[in-house]
Formats: sequence, structure tokens, C-alpha cells
Amino acid sequence: MREEVLLIQFAKEPLPGRVKTRMLPALNPEQACELHRELVIWTAQMLTTAGLGRVELAVAGDAASPLFGHCKTLGVHAVRRQQGANLGERMYNALAGGLPGHSKVILVGSDCPQIDRDYLLSAIAGLDNSNVVLGPATDGGYVLIGVRQVDKRWFDGVEWGTASVYADTVARFELTGAIWQPLAELQDIDRPEDLALWRALIEQGG
Repeated sequence: MREEVLLIQFAKEPLPGRVKTRMLPALNPEQACELHRELVIWTAQMLTTAGLGRVELAVAGDAASPLFGHCKTLGVHAVRRQQGANLGERMYNALAGGLPGHSKVILVGSDCPQIDRDYLLSAIAGLDNSNVVLGPATDGGYVLIGVRQVDKRWFDGVEWGTASVYADTVARFELTGAIWQPLAELQDIDRPEDLALWRALIEQGG
């Protein structure tokens, strides 16, 4: 029997010098890695406490990392390795892999603590009338993609990590005739100027 919603969180193994590199030199590699850990845990906690569906972690690097084990104690159902040669392939494979057992699959990164239960609900509701929903980021990327069906062409040839990711993806929706819906724009925590937002969110306690 297909479940309604699967929530997938993408995360990297926490290795100093390999994560949150755009925070350097405002943060040193160890501080940037600790920020990454905090954001992964924040996101996992939000997804699991939202109570909207099964939560899985799709990881790059060592799936046995203690960070991912901690996420499982928060309620993450499974930790899986990302599959694919680049980010687009890995995202497509995660979404396509979730659809046989779920009618809606929502994928988020671990960089956007502004995503909350209401934002997830807007994505789930948007899929009632769309094949795909996309949440733009202020830096030109996107913070969430949710699908009811998925097309590999949406991810092919996108220059990941650039300011054109959202626009390039929307162009691919148009070219393939996808019925899609945008969500509200949110801010990732990727650059030193984003740290003020992160500190404010921590002070608010979410």
C-alpha cells in the first residue's frame, strides 16, 4: 500500500574543509563543520516533529557517521547513500526511488532552517494540482523540490551551485510541459552574511 508522503533530507558527512566551504574564512573549517552539524540536526528535528510522513536521510559520504546516527534517534526512519555522479542525478534517483511507495515525495537540503511545518504543508498541498513544486532560495538555487511524478530532464545540464539553478530548473519544467507551482522564497545558510539569520532563529528557538 502506498503511503501519502515521503520526506527526504539530503546531507553530507561532516568533514572539516569539505562542508560549508563558502563560510571560510569568516569561520574556520572546524567551525564551519560544526555549523553543518547543527543545520543537519535542526532540519532532521523539524522534519520528524512535523508528523507529515516518513522521514529518510540521503547522505553523501560515510552513512555510519555519528551525526546520522543521532538523526535516527530523532525519528529518522532510514539513512541511505545518495546514488549518482552529480547532484542532479542524486536528487533524481532519490525522488524516483521514493515514488513507487509514496504518492508525494518532498526533498530538502540541510541548509534552510526557515523551512517549517507550514512550508512543508504548502508543498504537499501544491502537489494536489501539480506534478512538481519548487521552493526558490534567495541565492538563485532552491530549498525544496516536491514531486508527484519526476522527469530526469529536469536535472540534466543544470550548473549546480550557481545563481541560475532555480531559473534553469523552471526552464526545464516549461520545456517538458510539467505542471508546476512555485513556493515562497526562503534563505539558505551558505555564506557569512547568512549567519545573522541563523543566530536569530536559534535565539527564537525555532
